[in-house]
Amino acid sequence: MSSLEEPLNLDRLPSLSNIHLLERFSSGACRPVGEDMAMGDSWSDGRNCSSSNNCIEDDEEYGRENFKWRRHGSRNVIPSRRSKSLSKNYIVCGTVSRSQCLTDRQPISYSNQRSTVNKTFKLFNGMPNHVKIVEVGPRDGLQNEKNTVPTSVKVELVQKLVSCGLPVVEVTGFVSPKWVPQLSDAKDVMEAVKDLEGARLPVLTPNMKGFEAAFAAGAKEVAVFASASESFSKLNINCSIEESLVRYRAVTSAAKKLSIPVRGYVSCAIGCPVEGAISPSKVAYVAKELHDMGCFEISLGDTIGIATPGTVVPMLEAVMAVVPVEKLAVHFHDTYGQSLSNILVSLQMGISTIDSSVAGLGGCPYAKGASGNVSTEDVVYMLNGLGIKNNVDLQKLLLTGEFISKYLGRPSGSKAAIALSGATADASKI
Repeated sequence: MSSLEEPLNLDRLPSLSNIHLLERFSSGACRPVGEDMAMGDSWSDGRNCSSSNNCIEDDEEYGRENFKWRRHGSRNVIPSRRSKSLSKNYIVCGTVSRSQCLTDRQPISYSNQRSTVNKTFKLFNGMPNHVKIVEVGPRDGLQNEKNTVPTSVKVELVQKLVSCGLPVVEVTGFVSPKWVPQLSDAKDVMEAVKDLEGARLPVLTPNMKGFEAAFAAGAKEVAVFASASESFSKLNINCSIEESLVRYRAVTSAAKKLSIPVRGYVSCAIGCPVEGAISPSKVAYVAKELHDMGCFEISLGDTIGIATPGTVVPMLEAVMAVVPVEKLAVHFHDTYGQSLSNILVSLQMGISTIDSSVAGLGGCPYAKGASGNVSTEDVVYMLNGLGIKNNVDLQKLLLTGEFISKYLGRPSGSKAAIALSGATADASKI
């Protein structure tokens, strides 16, 4: 989730090359151990992010509304408070022991109580029948561009994306033009597309000022964001996690009075460029706070793109213990080429909403070396191969990716787009 926040003090952040990745972002580093294995104890770790917060935890309060989900291939149900250690046939991939790998006799997949697609292989059991794709390219992708993209190009991009059948297209962000000049035309873009039919068109609103401006421009849905990393929150929006949550309670309260849906984002859900690996309990705490204040959906973002299936599983498990799985989405960056693998394991755990960006637009301005979002073309290609409905016209999507890539003057960041365009070119020569 590269561009959910207004960048501050960027020069103080290290590049990815300065981080000991193998040690700090391994699956073992993010796996809940010790106090994290019991949700009641882990909330203290998740909430006490700053010495100035003086937060007092109520374990029982957070334990009452745990959402129960099932493990296929086993008769045992994982306790909602996760008081027991992980079983030997737990799905993980990465730097873990052989007994924990996916080579056990009974492959496990995860789902909520919804109906699932009948798959030939047990590995695919539990996947949703339909996946909703949230296109974030016009906002999360373009806001990181160094050269200004004209308002007319942004508007045309949104129109083309909606015509592809994408149900949700995040249009822009009402943020400070001082820190994010690429979105300084948010009002003009929103006013140009507000009457567009066929898709929901949310905008990012980091505070009440942004929310009021968005509403005045005709926005019918908004989004707020919070970080699971205390350091990242302070560097990024110049306030603590708790202070940011206070802001968003004001936004969600105002939105509720106007019947405007609010989506929540959690950045640094796996790792932080400053702190390293982030505890799943911290992610679960922030996600639950956003859910409790009224966010209809929570998107969990791997901001710097270091996630692997081995780190995604424990993070999702912790969040799913306190927020219903049908209200969760995943948002992966493809810095290390792991996005599709991470999405696949998320689908196995019952996630049915995926954030992506056409042509792989985007990146993380807060960690040098982090690449763009997973491309929408690649996600749709994989979903089609799995037989999962998504209602997106891949051919139109490829043309849309080609349109914005040509304008930006660089190749598409989508491997599927490059491969399919190459196959079409070869066929035309025959």
